[in-house]
Amino acid sequence: MTGAAGSGTAPARSPRRYDPDRKARIVDAAIDVIAEHGVAGTTHRRIAAAADVPLGSLTYHFDGLEDVFAQAFRRHAERMSRSYEAAFTEVGNREQLIDAVTDLIHGDADADPRDWAVAYELYLAALRNPALRGVTESWMRTSRAVLERFMDATTARGVDALIEGLVMHKTLSTTAGPTRAETRGIVARQLGATA
Repeated sequence: MTGAAGSGTAPARSPRRYDPDRKARIVDAAIDVIAEHGVAGTTHRRIAAAADVPLGSLTYHFDGLEDVFAQAFRRHAERMSRSYEAAFTEVGNREQLIDAVTDLIHGDADADPRDWAVAYELYLAALRNPALRGVTESWMRTSRAVLERFMDATTARGVDALIEGLVMHKTLSTTAGPTRAETRGIVARQLGATA
């Protein structure tokens, strides 16, 4: 006797779920897991649960956890770069430039503490894993290219570092940091303008 009921046919398989966005969903879920648990606490199981996919999907679509990290960090950096660039679309003069930089620092330009947490996880991971440095270097180059539309390359490098440094201080501080007006004054001095 063969088949499930002796009918001579093979047992029916459950239909395979058509899921063309599965890989992208896994990458997005990995970003969420990194934001919540950090790189050290990110596992295949946590990512699969967050993406609502079978655990085997990760090994099917990726060459290990390092590959997932690389793709997740690359996607995060690309999204942050688009937000960064969008913050400067209305800039037409020095005062608007100062405001745009100040907005970036104070989280008024579509980046929140979760986004910065993922960014800092990337920086730390890239420190330990040179393969990820290409992601950070590309991200920094993109940010500086946006700033270079308004200033020379050396100033752009300094302003980019100022933005990241002040955001880091703001994110990690346990006490109130500079007010928006104080930050604007710092940015204005860096750009050689009055606040």
